[in-house]
Amino acid sequence: MRRLLCATAVSGALLLLGAGCSSDDQAGTTAAPAPLASGASAPAVGGATTSSAPAAGPGPGDVALAGNSDAICQQAAKTGADAAGTFAEDLKLRIDAESAQDADQVAKAKAKTTRDVENYAYALTDMSKLASEPALKAALADMGKQVATLRGDVLKMDAALLTKLRGTLDKACGKG
Repeated sequence: MRRLLCATAVSGALLLLGAGCSSDDQAGTTAAPAPLASGASAPAVGGATTSSAPAAGPGPGDVALAGNSDAICQQAAKTGADAAGTFAEDLKLRIDAESAQDADQVAKAKAKTTRDVENYAYALTDMSKLASEPALKAALADMGKQVATLRGDVLKMDAALLTKLRGTLDKACGKG
């Protein structure tokens, strides 16, 4: 019961993070920049890696974002919102697997949640490399490091960390 209450609280915080990170585009008609594609082939949050070979040169998403602080802020907010939803699902997956007391399900759930947290850290770090504005570059790099220190453990995502990440992004993007 205690774990369920904790999961509910963290899930709520994750969903709030996603809601708070949306862009100011009220019509919702602005298309998000293409996904990032530089360096090693990294999946989108929640996806599976299709190749471990490095991509040749910058991808189309990198060209669209490189040096464009507004686009990077929008992409970072969208990535954060997507990650928040994924983390809420991952938390439920972990709890369900552990409740079922099935070692195989637990292992698969841990592997998925680890991959999702690592993907989010990678995305933040990758966006920091594209930023030309020093404050935004530093903020995204710091956020990526903070998420990477979780070592893929979605259970370590708490409301305080999520609020701090959101505040860091908002400040760097001139929203806070």
